[in-house]
Amino acid sequence: MAAKKTGAKVKVRRIGSPIRRENDQRATLMGLGLKRAHQVVELEDTPSVQGMIRKVAHLVEVVK
Repeated sequence: MAAKKTGAKVKVRRIGSPIRRENDQRATLMGLGLKRAHQVVELEDTPSVQGMIRKVAHLVEVVK
């Protein structure tokens, strides 16, 4: 089933370093599209993206 297109977006900024973090946390940052420090990406607000943000909440911040 395809997700509903609501158009809701969320902006996420990387504030922490993946150095000395578990590989799954590094992979989650890459999955969110966050490769560089202080990089901001705009993503579609879906349950899977929200789960990824929660998993690395100590490394990212949600930007308004």
